[in-house]
Amino acid sequence: MKEKIYLLPGLMTDERLWQRLRPFLEEEYELIHIPLPLTEDFEEAALKLEELITDEKINLLGFSLGAYLASYFTAKNPHRVNRLFLVAGSPAETKKDEIERRTKTLEQMNNFGFKGLATKKILSLIEKSEDEELINIIKDMFLDLGHEVYNVQMRSSFNRRNFNEKLISLSIPIRIFYSTEDRLFSHSVLENFKDEHQHITKISREGTSHMLPLEFPEQLSFEIKEWMK
Repeated sequence: MKEKIYLLPGLMTDERLWQRLRPFLEEEYELIHIPLPLTEDFEEAALKLEELITDEKINLLGFSLGAYLASYFTAKNPHRVNRLFLVAGSPAETKKDEIERRTKTLEQMNNFGFKGLATKKILSLIEKSEDEELINIIKDMFLDLGHEVYNVQMRSSFNRRNFNEKLISLSIPIRIFYSTEDRLFSHSVLENFKDEHQHITKISREGTSHMLPLEFPEQLSFEIKEWMK
């Protein structure tokens, strides 16, 4: 029987987020995608995950907003998590200036209508601007998930609080994989994870990419296999 890895996507992403990653992992592991619960309340989201996940202990990987929810779930249910992997995300709170920026973005979209994600915005999330398939996957996920999901998920990000100390206090293997110039990643949170916190492994790659599961699946799959050893 293959060991399971539960996968939580990020803001305005769905199971298509993993489509380039699966070929590198599915021979060895059973990959189980769980959509983000449609709620602004992380406590409610964690309770829904508790109901959805029937296995007693799991390997949990989260991307971006899903990485925060994975951290929240783990902090609340440490007895149910074997190991935790955070991709382009962290257990950090959302900074005040970022909340202000996102509030303005929400207001604009609600006033002028939900028109999807502009190509310029997508290009700010990736490095391979010539990869049209990649651009279309991101664009399609955003459009298909729609206005309601966008509003709920954006507002949920306003409610983040810091879980660094809780993760530091755990003894399970935790791996964080991120791009050095990813503007959506809270790089300052890494200062809290010191060398003496040997259960926490920080892995960086040079670049700006946020969409690591789609853009650099082979490198991510290598880190996942190391984490699972």
